[in-house]
Amino acid sequence: MTKSVWMHIGAGSFHRAHQAWYLHQLRQQGDDRWSIALGNVRDDATPLLEQLAAQNGEYVLETVTPEGKRAYETVTSIRQVLPWDSEISALVEQGAAEETRVIAFTVTEAGYYLTPEYELDLQQSDIKADLNGEIRTIYGALSRTLARRVANGGAPVTLLNCDNLRHNGERFRQGFLAFLAAKGEQALADWVRDKTTSPNTMVDRITPRPTPDIAERVKAATGKEDAVPVMAESFIQWVIEDDFIAGRPALEKVGVELVASVLPWEEAKIRILNATHSGIAWAGTLIGLQHIDESTRQKAIYQLAWDYVSQDVIPSLLPSPLNLAAYRDMVLARFSNPYIKDTNQRVAADGLSKIPGMVTPTLCECYQRGATPAASAVLPALFFLFLQRWAQDDLPYPYQDGVMQPDALRALFAGSDPLSAYLHDEALFGELATSGEFHTLMVRTVAGLETWLRQPERQLATV
Repeated sequence: MTKSVWMHIGAGSFHRAHQAWYLHQLRQQGDDRWSIALGNVRDDATPLLEQLAAQNGEYVLETVTPEGKRAYETVTSIRQVLPWDSEISALVEQGAAEETRVIAFTVTEAGYYLTPEYELDLQQSDIKADLNGEIRTIYGALSRTLARRVANGGAPVTLLNCDNLRHNGERFRQGFLAFLAAKGEQALADWVRDKTTSPNTMVDRITPRPTPDIAERVKAATGKEDAVPVMAESFIQWVIEDDFIAGRPALEKVGVELVASVLPWEEAKIRILNATHSGIAWAGTLIGLQHIDESTRQKAIYQLAWDYVSQDVIPSLLPSPLNLAAYRDMVLARFSNPYIKDTNQRVAADGLSKIPGMVTPTLCECYQRGATPAASAVLPALFFLFLQRWAQDDLPYPYQDGVMQPDALRALFAGSDPLSAYLHDEALFGELATSGEFHTLMVRTVAGLETWLRQPERQLATV
């Protein structure tokens, strides 16, 4: 029986709670034709990789329901742990092997370095470094890996996104081909066009950053000493366009939805789940809360999330094959799960990419159909106040944003009218950056939120 490798780039918790879990389920059914080789582009996951290697790639996944029922499972699908070095030697070697039929990756929205028009931003310092032969991004890693693969015979391979970028397969592919063109790698670009596919996907499972108490619960429940356990909600979903050029695991046997177009699921998830998640994190942070669940259960925050989806998003997405109102209710119930303890810090990150990718499309579509996006305007208004706190060094945690230029942002908030400067940013708001109607709405919305923030008794009313 032919053995195939699914190489995954991005050794974060989400991969281990999501894709690795699905392939583990296949192995549990007796189908061990596919296994995972896991590695990372940067050295920030090196301790995790070393600990995983010491455990032969195995680890315990803890899941928890909204009712607090916990379950424990040892995941066994990662059969190779690829050690990191500055030349990503192990990744390149494994990715070039014919047995590797899928190269998947999980990066943040900011990790694609795309402009608001979804073109590759060649002015980004990491992209410039990769064009000069360094490896800081997914583009540099894949260009080196696939060049070796071509030299080894050039077997076809699927390049699979597992993240929240809208139209992720298409936009990654466009960015990657632009990177290869800028690098002068025309022959490799032609090979990528002919010998790879990049299906769009939608992935979903809330996976907080691991905390020490997970290992304690794992030990108590299973008796296992696990240095790298991972915890997630019980809910899980994966929708993939069925466009694999070199074969794939029988993922449909373990609950993955293989579809012709992922668009309805993708739009619902990005706008209803991801955008709402971030808005709740910004709002919760502003009133001094630490976790998503407690933030969601605040009456005012729950209401702004409900209004955003009900008044603006659902009308923008209709007609849809999905029950969007039911999806909204399920999402807010998941966010309210008191047993997950996902942090506002984790979810609040990368807002400078999330606003244009997750919120601005709804704002624009509301205006296009003659509606005022009053509920949607709350999200960029919250983010403005969140950034204002950041500029004042008044956030309770370090804020991480892959495309942030700290000096420029501090200069914006030191100016005479930071809100106007923020609203005129085309990278955030596209065509709305020059819309007087939108600017008036945002000034009014920010003022309303500032009033709310000055009234603690209104903040802490629990649903």
